[in-house]
Amino acid sequence: MSRESRPIGVFDSGIGGLTVVAEIARQLPKEKIVYFGDTARLPYGPKSTETVTQFAIQDTEFLLRHDVKMVVVACNTASSLAVDELRSRYDIPIVGVIEPGALAAVSSTLIGKIGVIGTEGTITSHAYRESIQRLDSEIETIEQSCPLFVPLAEEGWTDREVTLVIAHEYLAPLRNAGVDVVVLGCTHYPILKGTIQKVFGPTVTLIDSAEETAGDVAQVLTEFDIANNSGEEPAHRFFVSDVPHRFREQAERFLGAELPDVNVVSIDELVAFGR
Repeated sequence: MSRESRPIGVFDSGIGGLTVVAEIARQLPKEKIVYFGDTARLPYGPKSTETVTQFAIQDTEFLLRHDVKMVVVACNTASSLAVDELRSRYDIPIVGVIEPGALAAVSSTLIGKIGVIGTEGTITSHAYRESIQRLDSEIETIEQSCPLFVPLAEEGWTDREVTLVIAHEYLAPLRNAGVDVVVLGCTHYPILKGTIQKVFGPTVTLIDSAEETAGDVAQVLTEFDIANNSGEEPAHRFFVSDVPHRFREQAERFLGAELPDVNVVSIDELVAFGR
C-alpha cells in the first residue's frame, strides 16, 4: 500500500469520535478511515492522567497495526492529557481536538469572553484555557464540566425536555458571564448542538471541535504530502472493545448510513499492544 493510500486512524473512548469521522469523511471524501472506540473502558473523562495516557498509547498501538498514516485523537480528554506523550513516542502525525477548537474560538470572539464545556477530565486539565491563553492572553475563559451530556447524547435524547433542563443548569454560569463563543469541548456535544444553541440563543457562536479538527487533518495531509489521490472508493473500518451491536446502532444514527461489520478487540489485546 502506498504511503498516501494508507488510512487515517481515529480513536475515542466510545462513539463521540464519530462526529470527527463524519466530518473527515465529509471534508476529505477520498480518505480511508480506521476507527477504534474503546467502549469497554468509557468514559475517559473521570479517569486519571496516568490511566488515560496508558489507554491512549494502547489505542494508538492498535491503530498502527492497521498501517495508518496519521492518528486523530478524537477525544477531548485524551487530547488534553495524552497528546504530548503520543507525539514524543511516534513519528507519524498526531492530531488532537484541542488546538483546532481553541484557534477557532479565538478567531470568533468579538468581546474576548469564551466559554468551554467538556468532561471533568478536559475541564480540570485546563487544556483549552491554556491553548486560548497562548493565542491571546487577554481573553477570559470560563470553563464548565457537563458530565451528563455524554450519556444523553449516547441515548439519542437530543430533543427531550430533561435534556433542555439539564443544559440550562450546566450552562447558566456561562450565560451569566456573558460569553459570546462556546467551545463544545467533547466530541459527543455536537449531537446536542440544537439544545445548547437554544439555551444560549442566536448571539452566541458554538465551536464544533469535530469540524475544526477535520480541517486540521486536511492541513496535515497537505503539509506531509500524504493526501490520498488514488481515485479508489474509500473503505472505512470500525473496531470497538465491547458491545458492537450497540455501537453499530448508535454509529448508524450518528453517520446517517449503514456500517460495515464492527469488529471487537479484547482488552487483553489492547494491553498487549501497549507494552
